[in-house]
Amino acid sequence: MRIVIAGGHGQIALRLERLLSAGGHEVAGIIRRPEQADDLRHAGAEPVVLDLETASVEMVAAVLQGADAAVFAAGAGPGSGAERKDAVDRAAAVLFADAAERARVRRYVVVSSMGADASHQGGDVFDAYLRAKGAADDDVRSRTALDWTILRPGILTDDAGKGLVRLEAHTGRGPISRDDVAATLVELLDTPATAGLTLELIAGSTPLSVAVKDVAGN
Repeated sequence: MRIVIAGGHGQIALRLERLLSAGGHEVAGIIRRPEQADDLRHAGAEPVVLDLETASVEMVAAVLQGADAAVFAAGAGPGSGAERKDAVDRAAAVLFADAAERARVRRYVVVSSMGADASHQGGDVFDAYLRAKGAADDDVRSRTALDWTILRPGILTDDAGKGLVRLEAHTGRGPISRDDVAATLVELLDTPATAGLTLELIAGSTPLSVAVKDVAGN
């Protein structure tokens, strides 16, 4: 498969690119800064320099042309304010989904956040982040032209992945390693029957391949 990842230099995205490339997939990662390109090449991905905050739908659709799947893993990142949370975590996510539809890429996976909710209350930057992610998720769920899956990880850690997870519609809060998030994304991409699901992910006791098959069968 050819898979295009928005936010290609993110910590989860780089892990995902390594796994997909090692699995024989053709991977492209959209990045904002040209100096990040070598990191993507080392991960086995083709870097595509494009700023999703200023790009047009047509520009993003051109990158997605011919892709079998798209993954939105972009985020404004730590230190950014509420305005950028809305610009990246919501508006860029909507733009990327628009572009996927235009390029006729049906398989669409989103890396969201546990607690994402467009109506979330609060005045802190993290509250704005959860609202932005929630609004983006709502937008994706409204689309019939995408075979979407939304993944909402718990508290992210840099621990080595164990491959043991809890993956359900509602898990409750808990930690999850970025390694295991990336590995779960690979399984989701390979499991079209998870389309239409919004899933929470934390560390658990079920092998992740089994966990994905379980939710796909429910």
